[in-house]
Amino acid sequence: MKLLVTGTAGFIGFHLARRLLQRGDEVIGVDNVNDYYDTNLKEARLDGLRDYRGFTEARQDIADRDAMEALFRQYQPQRVAHMAAQAGVRYSIENPHAYVDSNLVGFMNVLEGCRYNRIEHLVYASSSSVYGANETMPFSVQDNVDHPVSLYAASKKANELMAHTYSHLYRLPTTGLRFFTVYGPWGRPDMAPFIFTRKILAGEPIDVFNYGQHKRDFTYIDDIVEGVVRSLDHVAQPNPDWSGLEPDAASSRAPYRLYNIGSNNPAELARFIEIIEQETGRTAEKNYLPMQPGDVEATYADVDSLINDVGYRPETSLEDGLARFVAWYRDFYKV
Repeated sequence: MKLLVTGTAGFIGFHLARRLLQRGDEVIGVDNVNDYYDTNLKEARLDGLRDYRGFTEARQDIADRDAMEALFRQYQPQRVAHMAAQAGVRYSIENPHAYVDSNLVGFMNVLEGCRYNRIEHLVYASSSSVYGANETMPFSVQDNVDHPVSLYAASKKANELMAHTYSHLYRLPTTGLRFFTVYGPWGRPDMAPFIFTRKILAGEPIDVFNYGQHKRDFTYIDDIVEGVVRSLDHVAQPNPDWSGLEPDAASSRAPYRLYNIGSNNPAELARFIEIIEQETGRTAEKNYLPMQPGDVEATYADVDSLINDVGYRPETSLEDGLARFVAWYRDFYKV
């Protein structure tokens, strides 16, 4: 197939594009390579994609309406994987306008491109952050998600609502995937695995928020990509049993679906750090701190519906995944 993948210089978008290229698909990759974090890492990811004959790079901002309209017209993709976004819960407190530009305006431009160019299926990145103040575990796609605790989370909930509107009005098949704490080689420098590994190897103290009692459904990148590819191949369908009297939050009379995509096996932050210490051969100096604004104590994904519908099944243990990440980090940064 010919697919448009946004965010190809980013962590998940890069891995997804590479996987699609490896199976023989044609990928038009969109990214503006902004400086939210180290652009050298982003360029290195793109270098890895340029080795494939089926890759076409489009360096532009998804918030640029005219550029996105022209891109869809020129390349006429069959399906779209929208992974681009302004990421980060904490940064959304510092720079909220970046989230409106990328996550709302950018997503609207993607929806409009899909609407006017007869896209067969749009799969887009949502986030476990939409569960916000929810405390019932594991998080289910049937849960109410009307209490976000960060603007990032609110922007992702808005994406789900916008996607449903387009599925309803224009019969555009859309699938939203709520990612749960993705990690692995080529990961983001602003996330815990990267920060902890860098500082531990450098002999610097690490900040451990919520006194290490956080629980996260850490999910290895290869498992995530497998789920995204399966979702792309499984075009969203209307739910014939959907009723407005007892509405199912994860489906619709329209071709619209929502899924959690996680490991279904949460781990405490303290254990996460312990594994990195084992892999680096060093003991971290820990600075214990209370929980940060916009953060949540735990995430835990119920992934049964994704297992049932597309055969998704995460296979990578936290021990194996972190060992691969630390090995990649040492090799990439020559530590």
